[in-house]
Amino acid sequence: MIDKFLNIFKIPELRSKLIFTLSLLIVYRLGGHIPIPGIDKVALAEVMQGFSNSLLGLYDMFAGGFFSQASIFALGIMPYISASIIIQLLGAVVPYFQRLQKEGELGRKKIIQLTRYGTVIIASLQSIGVAVFLSSFDSPTIVTNPGFYFYFVTIITLVTGVVFVMWLGEQISDNGIGNGISLIIMVGILSRLPHVITSRIKGYNDGLLDNPFEDIFLLALMFGITYIVVTITTGTRKIPVQYAKRVIGRKVYGGQSTHIPLKILTAGVMPIIFAQALMFIPNTLASFFDQNAGVGKFLVTVFAPTHIVYSIVFAFLIIIFTYFYTAIAFNPVDVADNMKKQGGFIPGVRPGKNTADYIDNILTKVTLPASIFLALIAIFPTFLSNYGGVDFTLASFFGGTSLLIIVGVALDTLQQIESHLLVRHYDGFLKSGKIKGRRRF
Repeated sequence: MIDKFLNIFKIPELRSKLIFTLSLLIVYRLGGHIPIPGIDKVALAEVMQGFSNSLLGLYDMFAGGFFSQASIFALGIMPYISASIIIQLLGAVVPYFQRLQKEGELGRKKIIQLTRYGTVIIASLQSIGVAVFLSSFDSPTIVTNPGFYFYFVTIITLVTGVVFVMWLGEQISDNGIGNGISLIIMVGILSRLPHVITSRIKGYNDGLLDNPFEDIFLLALMFGITYIVVTITTGTRKIPVQYAKRVIGRKVYGGQSTHIPLKILTAGVMPIIFAQALMFIPNTLASFFDQNAGVGKFLVTVFAPTHIVYSIVFAFLIIIFTYFYTAIAFNPVDVADNMKKQGGFIPGVRPGKNTADYIDNILTKVTLPASIFLALIAIFPTFLSNYGGVDFTLASFFGGTSLLIIVGVALDTLQQIESHLLVRHYDGFLKSGKIKGRRRF
């Protein structure tokens, strides 16, 4: 294994990509410790401690702990993800966006530009909500001098922070290894691990915790879920394909049998990230109201992570986004057309539309259990907290959305590193050049 790690640094291109990626991630983590001006850190820590098991606590985990610190990166990358969701949804129903999606590189650049504009708008709205939220506390007082100056500086600072984090993610995706946006979220979640471990150790030392079997159970649960996630994520449904023989001169081309490796979970972790981004919207709306009465209280109560309504809506969104993102990532019509042009066909299925329908039917069937699996794992911490007596923050870290994102993003990044190693004729970073656990369904 050590030799395989060393092989990474023997390839100049891969080495530079890794160093570039790690450098930008370090910049993100260091920059996140710069606070918004005019904040009392002691009062802020006291207030945020009471929101650890709420949706704000979950948002803080996705923001790498920067929201609870009122950092310049407090909003994280979620506004960009929300804007991406909106643009992609518009691409499914609005003709203008549909045309952009079909215009190739030029259309892609226009979509990216519109996504950036949407990010700024969403970040501006959320920053106003954050400013109102921070100013709403009188005892203890978080904002030392509330007023126009504080609102103005906070909004400008938070929006600029979101734009900078968005830029970091795009640079990693273009010039580094892995998906930059996903890596930023994963690093933010992993940054909470030392805090979770130290808090558990401190609890045992202070006599507040006396049941080590709970931690053993959570660790076993984490490894079990990780194994299942890897198996589902890397599992494929092989569709047999036969290519007709072609005689050109004295040479015979084609005639071989192959297969289409249709992934069980084509969408990866993006449905979870997208669904989680939408689940933060009620909390953003609640920040504009009095959270102790009326609409504000309703939104905070019903959309708390431990509420059954939150779990139902979250699971439904994950299933919907799994199908939606699968439709974006894999187009059966294009696959069928390419097969027809190259003389390929699926035995027993006519080329063209029938082949596209056949592939689409199989894709729909294999996506359903995968989407339900993602939804169940994502809402599992809620049931573990409500009926198992486990702290929600701890349960969500070891067995929920955070673990799904960590495993999914890590697999995607390792697969990209794997491809670089195999192209240069080095042993794969993963065992035997393939991910263990790959199955045919």
